[in-house]
Amino acid sequence: MERSIKMSVGTNFSEILDFIKRGYKAKRKGWNSDEQFLFLVKGSVFKVNRAPLMGIYPEGTEIEYQSRIDMRTSQGNVVPWTASQTDILAEDWVIVA
Repeated sequence: MERSIKMSVGTNFSEILDFIKRGYKAKRKGWNSDEQFLFLVKGSVFKVNRAPLMGIYPEGTEIEYQSRIDMRTSQGNVVPWTASQTDILAEDWVIVA
């Protein structure tokens, strides 16, 4: 996958979202660290084999997880990400190499 994309200053979220869907990582210039960025987690299917899902579904049940956007935090953790109004309207998004 080509990774040498040059983004102009002032890239908005709708432009960046297309890149995230294609497998690129992205962040806002004002975020805490260069280590903090968003990335796509593609959906998957797996069989339930541990808690907490075994408390909801019988063991062996196939579960389909939908695709989502996660964030790698500046501390190195991965968390689900939900865009704020500020993030959606910001024009300082960049692709992370």
